[in-house]
Amino acid sequence: MTASGCVTVHGELAVVPAATRAEAAQALKDFTTAYNAADKAYDPALDADQVTGSLGAINQAGLKARQKSRPDGNPDHKPLELTDATYLIPKKAGWPRWFLADTDSDRDQDSGKLDTRWLIVFVKSGPGDGWKAAYLSVVAPGQLPALAQDADGSARPVAADSAAQAVAPKDLSAQYTQYLQKGSPDVFAPGSATSGWRETRRTTRRAGFSYQYIDQPLNSGAFGPLGLETEDGGALVFFSSKHFEQQTAAKGLRPPLDEDVEALLTGEVRSTLTKERISSELVYVPKKGSSKDGGKVVVLNRLPGLTAAKGS
Repeated sequence: MTASGCVTVHGELAVVPAATRAEAAQALKDFTTAYNAADKAYDPALDADQVTGSLGAINQAGLKARQKSRPDGNPDHKPLELTDATYLIPKKAGWPRWFLADTDSDRDQDSGKLDTRWLIVFVKSGPGDGWKAAYLSVVAPGQLPALAQDADGSARPVAADSAAQAVAPKDLSAQYTQYLQKGSPDVFAPGSATSGWRETRRTTRRAGFSYQYIDQPLNSGAFGPLGLETEDGGALVFFSSKHFEQQTAAKGLRPPLDEDVEALLTGEVRSTLTKERISSELVYVPKKGSSKDGGKVVVLNRLPGLTAAKGS
């Protein structure tokens, strides 16, 4: 009875909102504070406990690389400001729990670029854990589909194995990486992160060098997909993937190294350089049977980051 009571108190069985709005606001504040401290010092330890998943892998590797090349910190640091936050908080039982913060950032104002929103997914693994940012996507406001809400105003989560959409969230990473390798399954709408990326790879040429690409799904643990239902029965889904680019040089040549690659490099580059990247994708998945976007998955944003490099 005591154990059962603990389960109920901790919410493992009850379907409850993942967070209060006050908790969500505090999580965003804590993330922003840690992110700015880490960026100013180029010290990954300063925000390591605020990030996880694909965002964590990209953030930590990037800070590690810049710390090595600029040990005195970031001379161009400008504090990140995230304002006008809307919190989309789904109800669910058990762990992990998560919510989406839809925010305005100061990163596009000074440069005169099109206004964008920063979408940050926060995940909490258990009752004793803190909130960590797992996904980041940058999108124009008009790109986002309207999200469904229940009677209490909570966002409606989409199960990883949902059969209501054209592709189940749990299958997106595998199907995306298969598409990049083979051009099939043909479930993705044309765009810079799909057909455009395949074409860029196909046409990449440099005298004396050959290129090979390997793509691998990431769909479990902190890299698992997270989705919210849209008003039209589709889904807005965040998922992760891993990508390798291998450059092989002809005899007498050596693959070039930029600053970040050199900082993350293991091994010695003699004739081959392999770069490892992790990316997070934000996609709109139409309802199964829908004719919208030709019934295909639309990639709204892809955020890649170099996470490792190996020479041989």
